[in-house]
Amino acid sequence: MYKRLLSIDTKMKASVFLFGPRGTGKTHWLKDTFPSAIYLDLLDDATYTELLGDPKALSRKIPKAYNDWVIIDEVQKIPNLLNEVHRLIEHQGQRFILTGSSARALRKKGVNLLAGRALTYHMHPLTAIELSNDFDLAFAIQYGTLPMTYNVNQPEHFLKSYVQTYLKEEVQQEALTRSLSLFTKFLQTASFSQGETINYSNIAREIGSNHQSVRNFFDILEDLLIAYRLPIFTRRAKRDVITQPKFYYFDTGVYRAIRPKGVLDSEEELSGAAFETLFFQQAKALNDYFFWGYEFYYWRTRTQQEVDFVLYGERGLYAIEIKRKAKLTAQDFKGLDLFQKDYPMAKCIMLYGGDQTYYDNEVNVIPFAVAIRSLDKILAGDS
Repeated sequence: MYKRLLSIDTKMKASVFLFGPRGTGKTHWLKDTFPSAIYLDLLDDATYTELLGDPKALSRKIPKAYNDWVIIDEVQKIPNLLNEVHRLIEHQGQRFILTGSSARALRKKGVNLLAGRALTYHMHPLTAIELSNDFDLAFAIQYGTLPMTYNVNQPEHFLKSYVQTYLKEEVQQEALTRSLSLFTKFLQTASFSQGETINYSNIAREIGSNHQSVRNFFDILEDLLIAYRLPIFTRRAKRDVITQPKFYYFDTGVYRAIRPKGVLDSEEELSGAAFETLFFQQAKALNDYFFWGYEFYYWRTRTQQEVDFVLYGERGLYAIEIKRKAKLTAQDFKGLDLFQKDYPMAKCIMLYGGDQTYYDNEVNVIPFAVAIRSLDKILAGDS
């Protein structure tokens, strides 16, 4: 098991929510970090049935005078259980770690996430820092960084199974959509928008649905923590910018497992989006683990000048462009150059497929293979 960057103080008094997509390693990390905790898995049929029928049975599973942690895995399976958790926190000072792969069910039931009495943490796919010497860029671009892909002989089979059992069956079990076949078609169609602006109308037409249903489907993906919509950066905008968000599945391997492929699809087309995805998933993980506080955006003008990622927060403003190719031209820098004219304080970075680090005017040009292993230093900011 790889040493994870996520850190939770084992001695603190507050309870904790730990959210993250299925398969990111939440359970393994918790069992390793809190070996003496009481562990209740709501994916276990017997435990689920007992607590669903009688949430107060939770208190009977905790010995009197017990002062260690209680872990409840996949708490969204029984949203009403949080009422009993809340009571035990208030009246007995009990500490809980509540994991979930979706906050949707909790919000749907009107649960208030313990009225702010619990801290929220997130688990992500493995980072290059966590993988250390096991990190291989070509492997990560092809198969992503979910922990299981490093523990199986055929990661492509694992990823297809992941898509089948989670992205489809989980949606069906949670009754998130009435038409699983339509949602499955949506999953595949959405993959063509990976790293692109979302055109809801085009996707609706492609799958034979309507604009609002497509928006609801994107909401489901975000609620299940398996995709993100990246908004446009508009703070103190000096130019006319577009308004549509960009779309990313949360992991390169999951994206490629969902994306239909045929003889007309080039590897350059597929891996171009995967490079952006890998940067995004790694940067988001580090942002959560190190509490940097960045908000993530992209920037595109009406004249189609673009910056792939904008990170904004107290630590600074970063504009980051990603190019897969090894040789850059002046055209490749146009978006960053324009952004820097509008935001002179921005740190502009170009990540590319070459092997030389240098400056082009005010743009720091770094090989992607180097940068992805050292994002903790590159994005640490001034604070």
